[in-house]
Amino acid sequence: MNLTLFDLDGTLIPSDSDHAFGAFMVDIGWADGEQWRRRNDEFYAQYQAGRLDLDEYINFATAVWRRRPLAEAHAARERFMQEVMTPMLQDKARALVRQHQEAGDLVAIVTATNEFVTEPIARAFGVEHLIAVELARDGAGGYTGAVQGVPSYQAGKISRVQDWLADLGRQWQDFERVTFYSDSVNDLPLLDLVSHPVATNPTPALADIASARGWPILNLFA
Repeated sequence: MNLTLFDLDGTLIPSDSDHAFGAFMVDIGWADGEQWRRRNDEFYAQYQAGRLDLDEYINFATAVWRRRPLAEAHAARERFMQEVMTPMLQDKARALVRQHQEAGDLVAIVTATNEFVTEPIARAFGVEHLIAVELARDGAGGYTGAVQGVPSYQAGKISRVQDWLADLGRQWQDFERVTFYSDSVNDLPLLDLVSHPVATNPTPALADIASARGWPILNLFA
């Protein structure tokens, strides 16, 4: 069996789901208009530059919905899926995932976006295994705004994948081929580790690195 890992934002979807969910919070009137949107954009720019303070961002990004009743937050997330995300799910990306599944690969999405936003997106791709930033909960089950455990961000993706494999009774060495598709230099630690890195819709910085190292470059949305 081979192992195939996919980043999500910019890789399987031509956008950033976390940033888009924040913009949607503004659109539906849950967030404070232009001031909140500007802060959301600042965090996204930090992520693209590889210097995001994830704890600070998670506290900011979840604040707008986590204080509402959970059923209300879930309903808003469903609207987000229908109105924003579903139109972004393109046939080429679906086909790539399905190709690996039909080949018998163990497939997972490994993303630095939080589990609340990404769970329905992974389901839409038909991917059972999602490794996302986990959100801490209080005794009543409410979200606290903190990160639970190691975040699946930069080198943290390696730790989270290793832990996930261990839960399945597996390890890296069990797989003849380990493929990782990503668009971002934030994922260089995991791209460097796997046997088959694929720069997918890469940012200019990652495209330069991929060209220098002889990695394949895949453009799903061209």
